Amino acid sequence: MSETDTQQSESAPPADSGRVNFPWQRVPFVIALVLAIAGVAYTNISHQPLVGYWEFLALAIAVVCVVTKWPELDSKQAQFRLMWTQALHWVAVLVTMNMMLVSGVQQLLPTPATSLVLLTLLALGTFLAGLSLLSPQICFLGIAMGAAVPALSWLKQSMVFFLLAAVFVVGIGMTFWLGYGRVAASDNSKHQVEA
Repeated sequence: MSETDTQQSESAPPADSGRVNFPWQRVPFVIALVLAIAGVAYTNISHQPLVGYWEFLALAIAVVCVVTKWPELDSKQAQFRLMWTQALHWVAVLVTMNMMLVSGVQQLLPTPATSLVLLTLLALGTFLAGLSLLSPQICFLGIAMGAAVPALSWLKQSMVFFLLAAVFVVGIGMTFWLGYGRVAASDNSKHQVEA
């Protein structure tokens, strides 16, 4: 065995490692999407604002943003920067959400509109976090939550559930399709190196 073969075999990751970790890497995105859709469905049925729920979901998505990007960073300085930029981003989103709940502002909005405004702010914050992190999965979460706002406003209750189910299926498909393409590409490159 030559030195180049030895170096290639040491630097190449195991072929099965991407497949084993792949579903677990996508679980936070799927959970966040399920929680957002559950909140939208509950708001539609109950016609009551879920103030605490949207704030909890904002904090959960902030944790997902940090946890999913953490392994990609190699230095403590980059990890520290990620934590603080995401903390400031999500604090700004939470402050804006709470500004909408001030009694003077809330008197101008009917109860169902309050939840829609909070969901819109959460969707915008999620999409912008995805852009800053260059994460298509997080961007899609923001787009899916943003699409739920007009769905709640314009469609009848049965159509909302069909639309949200379609968004959910597309989100899961997109999540797994993007990851499968990366795993397949790494397997093809490994097979080409061996040949």
